[in-house]
Amino acid sequence: MRLLLAEDEKALSRALVAILERNNYSVDAVYDGRDALAYLEADNYDGAILDIMMPGVDGVTVLQTIRAKGNCIPVLMLTAKSEIEDKVRGLDAGANDYLTKPFHMQELLARIRAMTRTQAVQPDCRLHFGNVTLDRATFELSTPSGSVRLANKEYQMLELLMRDPRSLIPTERFLEKIWRYDSDATLNVVWVYISYLRKKLAALDATIQIKAARNAGYSLEETT
Repeated sequence: MRLLLAEDEKALSRALVAILERNNYSVDAVYDGRDALAYLEADNYDGAILDIMMPGVDGVTVLQTIRAKGNCIPVLMLTAKSEIEDKVRGLDAGANDYLTKPFHMQELLARIRAMTRTQAVQPDCRLHFGNVTLDRATFELSTPSGSVRLANKEYQMLELLMRDPRSLIPTERFLEKIWRYDSDATLNVVWVYISYLRKKLAALDATIQIKAARNAGYSLEETT
């Protein structure tokens, strides 16, 4: 499940990303409202966490903007203020829930599960290609021959591939979306995880395969 986190306190943002990823969420982190709007318009997410007080464009304005454009993504608002007016503003703007700082991480995780639960039971919760199904709620990869629960980064990589099968995804995009540019990860780590996925697809007798284009990237293709 893919989340957008918009939080201008970078230390808190890094901590939230680490915890969310350990709980099998794929997270893109931005630090101001303008970037949040750009990311929400450019990509598909299963949920968003927006800090109310952000530089440039505040979280409520971000929420009002996407709702005006018909974007019904589940949104959790974060605020350092406990005044009822801030909570009411966020909810009236279309937020699904709010959480006041400081908060316990278990409560944050519970609220994310609650606000995305309805979305998780929708038909598009499962991605299909060939005889392979990827369950975005349980991270389970399955074929008629069996199933296996993918590790976090394996799941994120296969989800990217299955969301746009047959399209070439540059190796750098995997690093950007999963390991991020500020990581010490190199291009070799992408090859390692592609190898893991190939072995799991083969073990499940999948009718799809991950093809490599030299110095370009990877794509999913059906086997003949």
